[in-house]
Amino acid sequence: MTAAPAVDFDLARLGEAFALPGVFESGERWGSGHINDTFRTTWTAGDVTRRYIHQRINDHVFPDPRAVMRNVSAVTRHVRARLQGNGTPDLDRRVLTLVATASGADYHVDEDGHLWRTYLFVERSRSVELMEHPAQAFAAGRAFGEFQVLLADYAGPRLEETIRGFHDTPRRFRTFVHAVETDPRGRAASCRKEIDALLAAEGAASGLQGLLEQGLLPERIVHNDTKLNNLLLDERTGEPLCVIDLDTVMPGISLHDFGDLVRTGAARAGEDERDLGKVGVDVALYEGLVRGYLSSAGPFLAVEEKRHLAGGAEVIVLENALRFLTDHLEGDSYFRIHRPGHNLDRCRTQIAFFQDLQARGDLLRRRIEVLAEEEGA
Repeated sequence: MTAAPAVDFDLARLGEAFALPGVFESGERWGSGHINDTFRTTWTAGDVTRRYIHQRINDHVFPDPRAVMRNVSAVTRHVRARLQGNGTPDLDRRVLTLVATASGADYHVDEDGHLWRTYLFVERSRSVELMEHPAQAFAAGRAFGEFQVLLADYAGPRLEETIRGFHDTPRRFRTFVHAVETDPRGRAASCRKEIDALLAAEGAASGLQGLLEQGLLPERIVHNDTKLNNLLLDERTGEPLCVIDLDTVMPGISLHDFGDLVRTGAARAGEDERDLGKVGVDVALYEGLVRGYLSSAGPFLAVEEKRHLAGGAEVIVLENALRFLTDHLEGDSYFRIHRPGHNLDRCRTQIAFFQDLQARGDLLRRRIEVLAEEEGA
């Protein structure tokens, strides 16, 4: 992760709300996320220095931030208990740790009504934006599969849907069509090629949702946003430590998690690469992800889940193309942008990636079958 220098919140005062011990030393914006405002602070008490992550939940994206926090609290406590029961050491680096407020709550509401949370900073960790080699792909696939396994026996209150229809791709398609038809910012004429490419993919958009509605895919508790940079790695060994960004952990289907892992972990270029000749699937990384994911999640996946892994990746890449272009047409209100046309660039990259996945679809499906047999999954 990299930090930007500008800070526009009173982070010392925020730390007081969470009764952080010691003296505030410094604060900075942190991370590369598109949604929440995230900061890292440093506090010193005597000869002990500790660091924390503070996030203001985006209540435009998450209209019920308290529901988000109920889910996060339930998930982190369950995962911690499972890891502790397995004898996993160094738990504060293996699962996110919420810091309670002075009153014992999991979050603080500021004077403007915004909800803040604080985590212990996971020390000696790093994240990456692009997969570096197949062994790392295997480790990442295994880690996200293990996350699903750890939540498979969750028996508490049903997790809430923090973003309605988050991976309902047909609904995303309808929202996209509405944005094209209404064209609220007058941008449709400048991206007609991209609009036509997505309109032509309507059939692919409905694939996974149809299987779910037919009862062929089981509902699971899943992360729903398995971007590579939502996995912290040990900065020395590179081994996976901790799955982060839990705001969208809720009921869903496993293929969405695998699909988003491919979208970010098997891509030859970043999600906003302007040179589309660089965009496509890295087959070696793709196979690493498949091996890793099946090595952990394989034993509990249903036959239909394994059969449609490749389709899951295609649908998620297509879904993100729809989301990026919809946001561009509507005025960039969801994803944070860093330049004019940023969401349009992201959309173009996703379309190129989707088309490459489809072109290689038969090959990738055959490879998944072989790898599943080799993993005994």
